[in-house]
Amino acid sequence: MNDPGLDDPIQDGADTVEKQREEQAEETEEALAYLNPSRWWFASTAFPLLAGTFGPMASAFSICALAQSWRVSIPPGGVEEHGNDVPDPKWLIAVNAISLVLAVVANLALLLNMARRLSFSVAQPITIAGFYVASVLLVALVAAAASDPNLRLSPDADRALTQAFYYAIMAAAIYFIIATLMVITVYGAIRGEYHREFELTTSQRTLMLQTIGFLIYLLGGAAVYARIEAWVFLDAVYWADVTLLTVGLGDYTPTTHLGIGLLFPYAIGGIVTLGLVIGSIRSLVLERGKVKIGARMVEKKRKRVLERMAKKGEKAKLTPLSEVDSSAGEFESERERREAEFNLMREIQDKAMRNRKWTSLGISACAWLFLWFMGALVFYKAERNQGWTYFRSLYFAYTSLLTIGYGDLRPMSNSGRSFFVFWSLLAVPTLTILISNMGDTVVKGIRDLVLYAGEFTVLPGEDKSTRQRFQRIASEATNGRFFSEGLLAIPAEKRGEAREDPEKASPETGAPAATDRMASQFEEDELDAADSARDRGDKLGQDVHHYHYLLVREIRTVMKHLSQTPPRKYTFQEWAWFLKLIGEDENFAEAHRAPPLTIDQAAGLSEELRNERSNNKEDGNGKEGEIKQWSWLGNRSPLMGDKEEPQWVLERLSQALERKLKQQREDSWNEEKKRGENSKGRGDSHQQQMSRGSSKTLSEGQVDDAIEQAPKKEAK
Repeated sequence: MNDPGLDDPIQDGADTVEKQREEQAEETEEALAYLNPSRWWFASTAFPLLAGTFGPMASAFSICALAQSWRVSIPPGGVEEHGNDVPDPKWLIAVNAISLVLAVVANLALLLNMARRLSFSVAQPITIAGFYVASVLLVALVAAAASDPNLRLSPDADRALTQAFYYAIMAAAIYFIIATLMVITVYGAIRGEYHREFELTTSQRTLMLQTIGFLIYLLGGAAVYARIEAWVFLDAVYWADVTLLTVGLGDYTPTTHLGIGLLFPYAIGGIVTLGLVIGSIRSLVLERGKVKIGARMVEKKRKRVLERMAKKGEKAKLTPLSEVDSSAGEFESERERREAEFNLMREIQDKAMRNRKWTSLGISACAWLFLWFMGALVFYKAERNQGWTYFRSLYFAYTSLLTIGYGDLRPMSNSGRSFFVFWSLLAVPTLTILISNMGDTVVKGIRDLVLYAGEFTVLPGEDKSTRQRFQRIASEATNGRFFSEGLLAIPAEKRGEAREDPEKASPETGAPAATDRMASQFEEDELDAADSARDRGDKLGQDVHHYHYLLVREIRTVMKHLSQTPPRKYTFQEWAWFLKLIGEDENFAEAHRAPPLTIDQAAGLSEELRNERSNNKEDGNGKEGEIKQWSWLGNRSPLMGDKEEPQWVLERLSQALERKLKQQREDSWNEEKKRGENSKGRGDSHQQQMSRGSSKTLSEGQVDDAIEQAPKKEAK
């Protein structure tokens, strides 16, 4: 007979085991994603976002290629800017329109795929085929137009190609590039390097919509001003680009009252829309990109340090004292050895972070310099009729990149204006990223230099003497190479990390008010429960409630750390305290191991994680309560993940509290069940006395009902 009273605890136990398995699998996947080669991150995330950004731009250029004829006749003594349109053949217009339709369908499929309205297997073939065919059609049209004898240009030619022709060239090139990028994305998904569905954040998913919105805003404003000011549509596109990007060359300005009046809302609306797009691109490059680049740099630096220590015979320093002769080592306790290991990992992080910042600055600076020099070269070739030298082209490109826009030089040719639109749309986000990277390196260095100079003059620090101040500044500037006791002896406060007593709660605010009040009430309830247990003489119950109180108190403190900028980094003493709260002790050598030296580059897993994966498959994701060995320099280290330290601690403390509350509920249920069994025994004895001399007895079902009701009444 099934006991209905056992259904809930059995189900709870099954849910607990299943959740533990999911948590273990999630930890393994997080480590895998953290160590996954950056090239696959580009293929899975960066390439689709680039396609989502440049796909609508290429379609906008296709619209420009269709909005005007591809050739003009130049009047005697005139220039191509004031040429007369020569009608295009109907077949050219038809093929151009088909190319635009295919590109729009490809963009729509990619957008629906990013929004998870269309499956990956359906959307990607449509996207890739649409972009490739659109590119091929435009290339064929450009080749046909350029090879027409009537269109071949010479210094004294009376015909020229319009901006629409050059927009078609740029659209064809962009279509081909983004289609190739999506082929790489599909290839990585087929290989199983990542999920076939895009794992994108909300801001990344809206990047394509923001880009489409900005381009519609730009082209729509150009169409309106072309009508109001009697401009050619593509000249109006050039004016809208110069206006919304705040370059302001001054060659086109509104002259009508209606045009001037509409400029007020149009300009501010375009700048806000452009700011949204740039913000999303900056988030992609600086926030997501720096995590992946930083992860790879930390792993490479960690591997080099471990290999160097192995060659020098210092591997014993990283081996738990339970596995070596502690009397022969330089550490007196396991906690001391772990603290040295922790400090070494911090040093690796600091060096990798500096390398990542300067590498990001170098990449963004190279991209900006490439746009500057290559853009100047194109303008030099395009504006040869104006007599521009390369140096003057550099001057024009520089003032345009910085959105200075003096207006003394401006592109006049059709090729120069069409290229300026594309070039400027690339230049503004690139400059934004460059300035952001400079803020973490060059600007920070100048700020620190000013602070150091102030300490020697009008802003004295906490050091008592000039010598101490000089030694401290030299130690910070050289990361401890001078005036320091060694690599592992650099205190955390010397590296700018705030030390805090883990027993004291942070006075800062940052946690939501409602959550903070609930946690405060929970703390009071647990303290009251602990006092009640003490009055009853229940020492175990008192300790349990005190433990719950500590968990909730530290959760409140860590929640306040989540909002700190820069992200909070804990000291070893704080980490030891948090780990002890979740059931791990830095003094317990059996829970530690030496860090792995090898990395499986093909799978992106360390030996440690591969063994864990195989063990999970063999024994069903491990035994409940089993302590997994780890090292501060290993892949299971909380310092190696892509999560911020407060986030990692908060998750583990919350999981520990949840497990203890579930255990308390199960213990309470078992106690009630035991009371019910005792009540059953007393009831049976009483029933026997009442039924003596009578043939009437309770049925088995009635007895079960009485047992079931007893705990409920007791609980009430």
